[in-house]
Amino acid sequence: MKQLGLVITDGVGYRNFMLSKFLDEATNTFDTVFIYSGLPKTAFGVLPKNVEIRELPVFNEGKLTWFFRKWKEVAHMQKHKADYYGMAYNLAAGYPKNYRVRSILVKLIYYITYLVHSYKSILFIEKLQFFTFRNNKVTKKYIELLKKDNPTHLFFTHQRPPYLAPFLYAGIQLKIQVGSFIFSWDNLASKGRMLGPFDYFMVWSHLMAEELLKFYPNVKKENVNIVGTPQFEPYVMPKYELNKSDFFKKFGLDLNSKTICFSCADASIGKNDPLVISTIAKAIRNNKIKGSVQFLVRTSPAEGSERFEGVKKAFPEIIWNHPKWILTRSNHIEAWSQRITTVEDVIDLRAILEHVDLNVNMCSTMNLDFALFDKPVINTTFGNKTNGLYNDQRFLKYGHLKHLIEKGLICVAKNEEELITHINQVLDNPKQVWEKRKKLIDLQISKPLEGTSERMVDALLNLYD
Repeated sequence: MKQLGLVITDGVGYRNFMLSKFLDEATNTFDTVFIYSGLPKTAFGVLPKNVEIRELPVFNEGKLTWFFRKWKEVAHMQKHKADYYGMAYNLAAGYPKNYRVRSILVKLIYYITYLVHSYKSILFIEKLQFFTFRNNKVTKKYIELLKKDNPTHLFFTHQRPPYLAPFLYAGIQLKIQVGSFIFSWDNLASKGRMLGPFDYFMVWSHLMAEELLKFYPNVKKENVNIVGTPQFEPYVMPKYELNKSDFFKKFGLDLNSKTICFSCADASIGKNDPLVISTIAKAIRNNKIKGSVQFLVRTSPAEGSERFEGVKKAFPEIIWNHPKWILTRSNHIEAWSQRITTVEDVIDLRAILEHVDLNVNMCSTMNLDFALFDKPVINTTFGNKTNGLYNDQRFLKYGHLKHLIEKGLICVAKNEEELITHINQVLDNPKQVWEKRKKLIDLQISKPLEGTSERMVDALLNLYD
């Protein structure tokens, strides 16, 4: 019996693996697919007969587990801070400013890892962290569950959530093949260490494979599969297509005007979004942006629209798209992770990507979404250390963006004047940087969108050989 254990942790994992072709490919290949879910069972609706949902008991991290987990994450960032600004920034931002008991322990960790952060020491601390799971009640439930289901391998759709570490431990204890998909383009070069040791990996690109082998030298090259990402596969699936006239009618857009779309970040990093939205809206209203132009704003699916109420009142001409994601559970430590997308929202997003003329965002993966439809993108970073705004210019130093800027593959506006100039240039000649957009896609997604899920399932199947 070929039985796959698919670990889905949150709403983005749900979108990537439930609304792409992955589940269809997996159910046609494996006798049974067990979905081990961090979402409630009710989120999944009707599924094929050979799919079974297992709602995972919630793991609450104990003090000793936290201590070792924090140690390995800080040590990982200490080791790479000199070469990767994102890690250096997150390391500095995480240093406590008070003297509570936990803060003192964190300061102790910072001191020790400043002195000792070899790869060997990190692996040792990780082993101590995993040792703490041994007698945990939730861990024992995980082991019982996996013994009962007996999957041949566990495939984690996200490599970072620490609350899944005991589930990974359970799989390792039972000698089940454990693997992970690298969740996002920025995870390796700016985040702390992943949740634990995996046997195999699936990555987006050759670039991501190189990063993985650099940060985790104990990983064998032959255990890294370059497959692309199911995140974008719905864009080549006919079921999500919406023609331009129906899209414009749905959102009340004018077919005779050009459309600028601003896609928001979530509130934690998109603090300057209301300012940028207002800047564009004023420029359109005052004819600083040439021609007949309309403005569509898509907010982040990770939050509501409350923080934009002032902008809405000031600029009623803006058209808003609030992503249709459903909150499946509110009493959760990370409530944002419990939002899942709807099919309607995937259709809306795909139509926006295909039918607008220009996207503006703050350095998000939307650069890739729009580039896949050959649409120009401008990244805005209005804030720095001295002008009183949220310092989003720091993101330009992050590893996943720095080399793109050095290669001239993304366009950045650091103030109102630059933004308006770039907008006018792009709307006047949208094809002027087509080759750059193509190079961006080739660098970040090394495989065609078509066949992504099939490649992933084939890679899982090859583990039987």
